[in-house]
Amino acid sequence: MERFYNAPDQVVDAVLAATAATSDLRIAAPESGLRILIREDWDRTDQGRQQVAILSGGGAGHEPAHAGYIGDGMLTGAISGSLFASPSVEAVLAAIRDVCGEAGCLLVVKNYTGDRLNFGLAAERARREGLAVEMVIVADDVSIQDAPQPRGIAGTVLVHKLAGYLASQKTPLTEIKAATESLCRSLASLGMALSPAAQPGQRPAARAPELGLGIHNESGTREVDPQSADEAMALVLAPLRDALTNRHLSGPWIAVINDLGGCSTQELGVLADVLLRQLGPSQVSHLLGPAPLMTSLDMHGFSVTLLPAAAEFVDALSAPTSAPAWPGLRPCRAPTTFAPDTHQAHDALSEDAPQDTRITNQLKRIVATLRDARQDLDALDAKSGDGDAGASLQSGADAIAAALEAGRLNTQAMAPLFAGIGQLLSRDMGGSSGVLLSILFTAAGASLDQRGDLVESLADGIEKMQTYGGAKPGDRTMLDALVPAIESLQRGESLSQAAQAARDGAQATATLTRANAGRSAYVPESALQGVVDPGAEAVARVFETLASTT
Repeated sequence: MERFYNAPDQVVDAVLAATAATSDLRIAAPESGLRILIREDWDRTDQGRQQVAILSGGGAGHEPAHAGYIGDGMLTGAISGSLFASPSVEAVLAAIRDVCGEAGCLLVVKNYTGDRLNFGLAAERARREGLAVEMVIVADDVSIQDAPQPRGIAGTVLVHKLAGYLASQKTPLTEIKAATESLCRSLASLGMALSPAAQPGQRPAARAPELGLGIHNESGTREVDPQSADEAMALVLAPLRDALTNRHLSGPWIAVINDLGGCSTQELGVLADVLLRQLGPSQVSHLLGPAPLMTSLDMHGFSVTLLPAAAEFVDALSAPTSAPAWPGLRPCRAPTTFAPDTHQAHDALSEDAPQDTRITNQLKRIVATLRDARQDLDALDAKSGDGDAGASLQSGADAIAAALEAGRLNTQAMAPLFAGIGQLLSRDMGGSSGVLLSILFTAAGASLDQRGDLVESLADGIEKMQTYGGAKPGDRTMLDALVPAIESLQRGESLSQAAQAARDGAQATATLTRANAGRSAYVPESALQGVVDPGAEAVARVFETLASTT
């Protein structure tokens, strides 16, 4: 199973059923064999007497189009065919009969032969029944230069919105048709995909990235090989701007970024940033999306639509609607920036800081110990984590070494020394271990200022580590060595005894096969058997270094 489908021929009905169950819609009874969704509150003899009904539709596979755009201020209803196949004449005619009142009905149709024929014949039959029906054909795709019948793609959604807005204002049918046709002449869209869509029950075809694909998986106008989002967007924007220039249209633009179905949220965010940069802040008045507006199943691609930001278009596209899939039009401007306050209120690092040669030398030996231990610690971490524990600790040690070399760490007084080490580790060590050790030294330094007891202050720092980190002794972390060492000192034992307690605690982690914190918590128990926790090992080596230099 590669996709969450049941039977391929049931996909469309399942999607429409779920849509109807979660929206204020009426759906054609399944036994009718027709796929029609209508606004639940719409009554052709009531609203339809003063307000033009707006219908659209086409093949399925373009979700949320078209059912996602049914609502006050957009579509009155939608007619769906099978995947990438036009709905039947009977289905379109039945929808017209259900919604068309005295004010009439406008059909918004994408420029594909099947849609034009089936919607067109349904309109003619409805007129013979005395219903006022008009049709507007959307042909916004500019991928084929001088194409006699350009395809209708994502720009169709803007036509839905303009038509629905005008209808909500009780604009006459003839005026809505004229306004939407004017919009169609101002629209230009173009798509690009890295890979085509996969029909339910079928494997996707192997095709190179293409520019100018249709939304029914039609091949693009040419193969391309963009190496970045910047290159991809440039390939799309160049023909778009040329087409609009040839029509004597210019910005600032309303820009639409449409996900063709397979782009991640992050990709769409990057594409939006690229579009704004390449068009320029002054040339993008408003942005619609990035969002899935007119998809092509799971096609990994996007399309861009540009429309001049005329006041009548902005007003219509900004107007409220209850259609659930409409993402909203957002004005664009150059970002407002600010300078974050990163100064240290009590900077523990200073130039020409007081020095105690004995403490300075002890710190240098600890730095050398951690540097020498890098490979061993990385190897231990590779068995239970991502193999970078030694590298992380060395980066912290290197930061301390650099501060000592520059004379910026006060080694004459323990409180500012701890505060300085905490500041360095939070800035330069990175990872959760860097933050935890920074908490330890920062809290210990603050406690030492108040209590004046070195060992008890270190115990306070460890307590803060446990509070914020959520770990405790026995959870297979550095605490398994750190806590026994400090407890030994609290009992008045020597530094050598504390180092032995740290070593015993570290060795005991090799028997702990269930980790409750850190990356080891996600590793199978079998992978932890006999493996010492790298953080605990590092603590043991530091205490052993301290004991040997005292």
